Amino acid sequence: MTIDLADYEQGAKYKGDYAADLAALQHRLAKIQVAHILHGRRSVILLEGWDAAGKGGIIKRMSADWDPRYYQVHPISAPTQEERDHHFLWRFWTRLPASRNIAIFDRSWYGRVLVERVEGFCSKADWKRGYDDINAFEAQLAQAGTHFVKLFVHITQETQDEQLAQRLDTPWKRWKTGADDYRNRARRADYLDAMHAMFKKTNSKVAPWQVIDNNHRKAGRIAALTHVADRLEALVPMDFPDADPAVVTLARAAFGYKGK
Repeated sequence: MTIDLADYEQGAKYKGDYAADLAALQHRLAKIQVAHILHGRRSVILLEGWDAAGKGGIIKRMSADWDPRYYQVHPISAPTQEERDHHFLWRFWTRLPASRNIAIFDRSWYGRVLVERVEGFCSKADWKRGYDDINAFEAQLAQAGTHFVKLFVHITQETQDEQLAQRLDTPWKRWKTGADDYRNRARRADYLDAMHAMFKKTNSKVAPWQVIDNNHRKAGRIAALTHVADRLEALVPMDFPDADPAVVTLARAAFGYKGK
């Protein structure tokens, strides 16, 4: 299926009960994390998108009810000199989730075919080869049992400008913005070309892309969490074990447990 970001710019307000629906989704996601723990599964959830698109807000709400021992958030920034001296995927291998864990990537290896392509941080040959490298990387991981959820958080130029202004106007948010945001903003057309090429080349069966219209934050967050929950529930066993009879016996002796 062809992905066109222009199809995700409606920005319609959320019509449901946001607080109640968010709480229900967080409860679903909490059970999904437990399923990972019980069944020894591992998943990668990665988010790409524009600067100030709201990736952090989605991650915050997605992981709100998760046990912190079994998930990790990896904010990906520019590679160090040591990382640049290796293949571009090298720095991601050590961040991949172990059994029973979920890894969340706030930006990811797709930097090779996005910012590195647009800003000239790698050669044309490097970023063109990057599509095959990424597809092979994700296919290897999927074959080894890693589940993928890939979200692209989309906003219009108007929404981005509103968010950048809000960051400047809010003292405790100013640390989140800098000159890079405006350098990237000036090349929006180039980034759109790179994004559409990325979707065309890497929207695979094992790791498909889902675009999130986050022009209205509440609607976007519900859409993002719903997609994560739907996809992982389809990939991870959601059956839970009966209580251990030996533990039930101990509970009866300890405090008169009668069960349900």
